[in-house]
Amino acid sequence: MSDNSFIPVYQRLYNYYEQAILSLKYKPGDQLDSINKIMLTHKVSRDTAKQVLSMLAEKGLIVKRVGKGSFVTHGSTTQNVWGVVLPFLSSNMEELIVHLRGEAIKRGYEINCCFHFNNLEKEMSTVGEMIREGYDAVVVVPNFDETKTTEFYNRLISGNTQVVLADYTMSRSKLQYAIQSYELGVKRAGDYLLEKTDKNLLMIRNQNWSGPNLLHELMEACFISFTSESKSQREVHVLDEARELSVEFISKNNIGGILCAADVDAIKVYGRVVSWGICIPQEISLVCYGKTELLDLFKPLITSIDCCYPKMAQSIATIIDEKKEKNSQKQFIFQPRLVVGET
Repeated sequence: MSDNSFIPVYQRLYNYYEQAILSLKYKPGDQLDSINKIMLTHKVSRDTAKQVLSMLAEKGLIVKRVGKGSFVTHGSTTQNVWGVVLPFLSSNMEELIVHLRGEAIKRGYEINCCFHFNNLEKEMSTVGEMIREGYDAVVVVPNFDETKTTEFYNRLISGNTQVVLADYTMSRSKLQYAIQSYELGVKRAGDYLLEKTDKNLLMIRNQNWSGPNLLHELMEACFISFTSESKSQREVHVLDEARELSVEFISKNNIGGILCAADVDAIKVYGRVVSWGICIPQEISLVCYGKTELLDLFKPLITSIDCCYPKMAQSIATIIDEKKEKNSQKQFIFQPRLVVGET
């Protein structure tokens, strides 16, 4: 239980048990701590322990059984809803949502999207609540620290709710997922840039969230590795965001090719570079990771890596459709392709 003197003891204790239930530390059907155990474990009075259990019961998180104790409630009957849990809203995530919604509608389901803002506790509690509410399926683009994410999903008991991970990097896990090969996507972007310029290369991450971002770390490592393997003797530089780019940086580091991890940064880069009197693609080639509607509407058309979101959504739907099969363990990995534009 966290120590926060500004929150009443009973509320802090309620928050603790609510979080434990929603994150499935206590699973449906599990017996919750008794009044005596709550008093002993958390050093609170009997009245406080009784108040906490009453609050949990009022919220519908537990049911009290006379003479037996308090038990975590089971999720409601299956709802015709697919939950989609995302770290943030971006053009790439919006593409995935659009195609998932299309697959859901075909099957008579609704979509409910929630964002965890790269917060693991928020992600776990949201997934747990959707399972308890009886969602037919929950599709998750996980927290950036996937080492913790994988541990959570490996021990998750989801009952009748199908949980599918999407667009993350840990392809060696035993979980059900539909993902893309970021290594291949980055390699195709790097090969293209190496072909177009004999100058040094730059990768611009989209580092807007706190904590480790294993996805961008993977992309960065691949970009540097593939360039080194090409024996081109060219340097690779990395910036966290587009705002760090300057005409002085480009000149000093002899930059001739740029890979942006996000479409919005590619558009920012294009605008800045052109405003500095640098010609694209004659002097600098530009590639964006993620072919989205935003890029389709922007002119000139920016060369991009297509993340295969329509196929990803179709495969997620296939996993959900086959959830009743015993020992079904579907895993899909897609090969992103380079779409050459005018940059």
